[in-house]
Amino acid sequence: MEVTEQKKLSTTATSVFHYISYLQYPLLLVAMYYVYRPYIFKTDTVWQDLNTGLIFLGIAISFSSLQDTQKTQNKFSKRIWESPIKGKVALVIMTFMTFSFIVYGMFGLYFSRSEIVYELSVGIIVLGIGFVGLLKVAIEMFENHRIDYRNELTD
Repeated sequence: MEVTEQKKLSTTATSVFHYISYLQYPLLLVAMYYVYRPYIFKTDTVWQDLNTGLIFLGIAISFSSLQDTQKTQNKFSKRIWESPIKGKVALVIMTFMTFSFIVYGMFGLYFSRSEIVYELSVGIIVLGIGFVGLLKVAIEMFENHRIDYRNELTD
């Protein structure tokens, strides 16, 4: 396979995954539905619905990790990922959140005696797993858009 064919195939695959990443939006709507469902329909399934909402949120965040890391989504994210300091701070915060979700979820799943915490733990773990993918994308965005890094490559 020639280099141009490989590049074309890579570009096609990247764009396919980029379009698949838009499934995050309907999944976010489903997550919002489950979070607000007990309040709208006055049901007694608050914790089950919140857990289901967390699961769909984690799946939606996983789908968002399929986006093209060569492009920024908006000016706000561009300012963060171009700045070496802001980008590092964002990565530290995201790392802390990711591992907090996973550790709290595991703790609740294995050590909690509260049925409510046990119930929410699965959703929190799925959310943490979704954040792992998002953290990977954030690292790639930071590497692709950081101004000082791009300057080092061109020098």
